[in-house]
Amino acid sequence: MSMYDHKRMSRAIKNAKNQGAAIHFNAMPYAIGSWTLLRLPKNASMKLPSRGMTVVTGTINGFRFQTPLEPDGQGSHWFRMTEAMRKAAKADTGDTVTLALTLASEWPEPEVPADVKKALAAAPQAHNLWKKTTPNAHWDWIRWVRSTKEPETRRRRIEVAISKLKSGERRPCCFNRNMCTEPSVSKNGVLLGPTETMEKNRV
Repeated sequence: MSMYDHKRMSRAIKNAKNQGAAIHFNAMPYAIGSWTLLRLPKNASMKLPSRGMTVVTGTINGFRFQTPLEPDGQGSHWFRMTEAMRKAAKADTGDTVTLALTLASEWPEPEVPADVKKALAAAPQAHNLWKKTTPNAHWDWIRWVRSTKEPETRRRRIEVAISKLKSGERRPCCFNRNMCTEPSVSKNGVLLGPTETMEKNRV
């Protein structure tokens, strides 16, 4: 067995052991515009099997939820707290909240944006392959498409996605899963923090 195979097997064994182990930590939600974000401490993220996106179930102040964790571009993760989640957990920005997270056994289907859905409907061959691929792959396509603020770039990416799916490609290439792909709350693939947000708003 090569050194690479040995390391890969060690990671697989470690991840399997951690599958059912809850990750406990405290954190403080903060706001960027209309978004409320919660960033995991790096030592909590290190217990996850990937620096990229992953899906977890857990509790926040005792309220049960499931969410995708997005990479922050600095080796940790974050997620967006919905208004319903904040109310149910009785948590607001600046509060210290208590969380317990475990890896989800299955990835949920992402919400497909209207422009992506329209493009798939107009391309039966691409749509057929889309239906055969996993929710994990669907998240990759959608994250890649929405990782730009420029409408023209987004349009081109949808065209490229349809073309790639037609040719049998199941995932976008050259896509760094460890970077933050939400341009509304990040800069150069790195999630903004509370201090950076205040400085950005003053400019």
